[in-house]
Amino acid sequence: MRNQEADPRFVAIDIKTADRHPDSACSVAAVQVEQGRVVDSMHALVRPPRKDFVLSYSHGITRDMVAGAATFAQVWPGVQKLIRGVDFVAAHNALFHRTVVQACCTRAGMAIPDLYFKCTERIAREIFGIYPTDLSNVCCELRIPLEHHDVKGAALACAQIVLAHARRRQPAYSTPGR
Repeated sequence: MRNQEADPRFVAIDIKTADRHPDSACSVAAVQVEQGRVVDSMHALVRPPRKDFVLSYSHGITRDMVAGAATFAQVWPGVQKLIRGVDFVAAHNALFHRTVVQACCTRAGMAIPDLYFKCTERIAREIFGIYPTDLSNVCCELRIPLEHHDVKGAALACAQIVLAHARRRQPAYSTPGR
């Protein structure tokens, strides 16, 4: 039987939004992890429901970049394929990501998935004692490479934070007599 704490099977996600409304996903990335390694991943630009792009300064994604992109309803099944059967979904600021998924699913007329989220911000704060808990600082402290504000890189970094936590939870075995 697999130890879910020491060998979690999970998907790390990152979602960027175009505006301050949670239904405005403009990019999604998901990284599937099994036995401590990335086994699958996906990334897609998403055409949000409005043309407003007030957060481009943060992530670099513009209206022109997503003009011909798929909608959330077209992209989400690819994420669902990766999520099927995992122990949990990890995200940096899990509450934000859960809210975006729920709002985007609702807007698209899709069922809201029942997902258990683990927050890598919380892991950084409560397990590793890292402050501040923004992703770039956490990655710096844990020596995890990060392409700043890149959705694919952020999802991979979240996966690495969870794996660092799993490694930390594994008991240290000692050899008798040493």
